[in-house]
Amino acid sequence: MQMLTLLQALSADAQRWRHGYDLMKQTGLLSGTLYPLLMRMTEQGLVEAEWREPARPGRPARHAYRLTASGLALARSSSTDWSALGLKVRPA
Repeated sequence: MQMLTLLQALSADAQRWRHGYDLMKQTGLLSGTLYPLLMRMTEQGLVEAEWREPARPGRPARHAYRLTASGLALARSSSTDWSALGLKVRPA
């Protein structure tokens, strides 16, 4: 269920790189759930991750995430009715 929530959030704008904090706000997933899920999805080839330099000096570098072609195909091929599952993903 949590993976479906994350897939939906990432597939809304599949080409855009997203930070974990933004995904936490959008999905309501806690960091202890989100980051291990992102790591598993990266290992499975569904998500790609890269380090991003900070937009402002003095800030730390952060990981950014987006769906791979395989992840996007999985998200699109799902015939799941997201709302029927009770998933509530906030707009980005």
